[in-house]
Amino acid sequence: MSNETRSHKDNVFCLLYRDKKNLLSLYNAMNDTSYGEEEELEVVTLDGAICMKIKNDAAFVIDSMLNLYEQQASVNPNMPLRDLYYVARELKKIAPPRSLYSTMKVEIPVPKFVVFYNGTAKQPERQEYRLSDLFSRAEENPELELRVTVININPGYSENLLKRCESLKGYMVFVEKVRGKRKAGIKLESAVLQALEECISENILAEFFRENREEVVEMSIWEFDQELHDKTLLEDGEAIGLEKGIEKGIEKGTLKAIKNIMSTLKLTAEQAMTALRIPETDKRKYADRL
Repeated sequence: MSNETRSHKDNVFCLLYRDKKNLLSLYNAMNDTSYGEEEELEVVTLDGAICMKIKNDAAFVIDSMLNLYEQQASVNPNMPLRDLYYVARELKKIAPPRSLYSTMKVEIPVPKFVVFYNGTAKQPERQEYRLSDLFSRAEENPELELRVTVININPGYSENLLKRCESLKGYMVFVEKVRGKRKAGIKLESAVLQALEECISENILAEFFRENREEVVEMSIWEFDQELHDKTLLEDGEAIGLEKGIEKGIEKGTLKAIKNIMSTLKLTAEQAMTALRIPETDKRKYADRL
């Protein structure tokens, strides 16, 4: 399937945490709790192939808290806005619009937003994205805010969390095995298959990989191909940014030269630009900036 038509639920992280046991262990590791009954956890992730931009990997309610978890292999500061879209849809299910006209207070679970980052771009161990960071102007005390905690789960980061959560650690071992084999020049499908077999033989999420072998292979091929695609776009974006930076630097230097000539020789802007042999097509641009 093309990237546009695949469901966002089609990734190994989500497949792993469809299992309530794994999801509960991740929650316990995140919150230093010890819930043991999977029935206490109510999964509320939206079903169906929903637009990738508003579909999250795992949503569940436990202890009056609505948790929205997502795995990301690319840096995305727009997550607060994505989660705002999602939580609004989720809360409409929990508190239907008709209930808002009641004189009784409507109680809703406390939302908590987490992104588990495992991309290749260098990122801090933990950071926070805020909805207010996306506002077109700064607000000292924004009336609408949403905070997303981004946790780096790559090797060397968040080690305590990975020690407490066997499933998350196993997932990252698998990811790193695939990446290592890709760097060694092994084709993507072979790299995924070899990493999967190694995990089974080393008893790393062995039962999960045995039961979901075909799905894991298919999802991983798409995921790692998408990750490479995103990285290429990022590099292209950086190249474009560099080019624009150089262009701005040239313009800044030219403006400075025009001002110096105007000041030193007492010339008008037009005379200074003519002396510098600036093309007629660019004169208006510099005149406006002057």
